Amino acid sequence: MGISLQEQLLKAGLVNQKKAQEIQKQKSKAAKQQRSGKLSPEAEEAARIAARKAQEEKAARDRELNRQRQEELKRKEIAAQVRQLIEEHRLPLKGGEDPYNFVDGPTLKRLYVTPEIRQGLAKGKYLIVRLGDRYEVVPAMAADKIRERDPKALVAPSAAPAAATEEDDYYARFQVPDDLMW
Repeated sequence: MGISLQEQLLKAGLVNQKKAQEIQKQKSKAAKQQRSGKLSPEAEEAARIAARKAQEEKAARDRELNRQRQEELKRKEIAAQVRQLIEEHRLPLKGGEDPYNFVDGPTLKRLYVTPEIRQGLAKGKYLIVRLGDRYEVVPAMAADKIRERDPKALVAPSAAPAAATEEDDYYARFQVPDDLMW
């Protein structure tokens, strides 16, 4: 059997007995640490750096998830506020026989309203809002509050009445009969 490198170095005189024993102690110490799960100082430092980096990444992911949850909660809260405003201020449409046509996106919709509500819609006193898949009519004051929270809830906001001119005021005195037949 061949002799070990350490013994060869000792015989050649390149290493003394004391140095050989010190190297042997370091080897056995490293082996013992490896068996017991302890790492060398360099390995410990690398593990500490990796753990800190993983912890920072996890904290960043947690912050992002928390931010997304907060945004979702805020959206739900705003939707609930809009729903509550609409339900509190909506005008009763039961018994409405006059069709009122309006545009919602690319489609033309029809809502049956009373003559008073129809006039209010024409003058901008009332506005139409979307509540889920149905439409409601609310006063302009409530519509302004809804617009602040969710502008998408308003449907076809009517244009403000045009400024009346003197000529229009003059003809306002004359009533046009409803039963005029041509």
